[in-house]
Amino acid sequence: MVCAATLTQAYRETDYRVLGETPMTLRIGEHSPALAALMARHGVAACAFITACNPRSQLLDEAENARRQQALAAELRARKLPCLAGVGEHPRGGWPGEPSFLVLGLSRQAADELGQRYQQNAVVWCAADAVPELLLHPG
Repeated sequence: MVCAATLTQAYRETDYRVLGETPMTLRIGEHSPALAALMARHGVAACAFITACNPRSQLLDEAENARRQQALAAELRARKLPCLAGVGEHPRGGWPGEPSFLVLGLSRQAADELGQRYQQNAVVWCAADAVPELLLHPG
C-alpha cells in the first residue's frame, strides 16, 4: 500500500490532459490561459477534472474502469453538464493513464461530492482564476 503523502505527491505531478478541439494540459497550481479562455467561452466560473477509474487508487481491469466511466458519463449527461474527454497521466509513467472528464460549470461542492461518490482520493477543481487545485478525499 502506498502512503497518502506519496499518492498526493503523484497527483500533484500528474498531467491532466484535456483532449478534443482545444487540447491543453492542466497542472496543479499553475494558471492555464487556455482553460481560462475555455471557461469564458462557456460562460462558467468553475470546472473539475474527474475520473471514475481505479477507486481509492486500486488498479481495476480495463472493463471495470470502462463501466465506471460510462456511469460517470451518464450522470454528467443527466445533469446536463458540458464536459470534454481527458486523461490523467503521470509524466514518469508507472501507472496507466486514466480516462477522465473536464466538467464545465461544476461547483467545488459538486466536484467534491462526485469525487467521493466515485471513490476517488482526489479530484482537480478550478475556480475562475483557472489555477487547478486538488480536492483530497482521504479514504
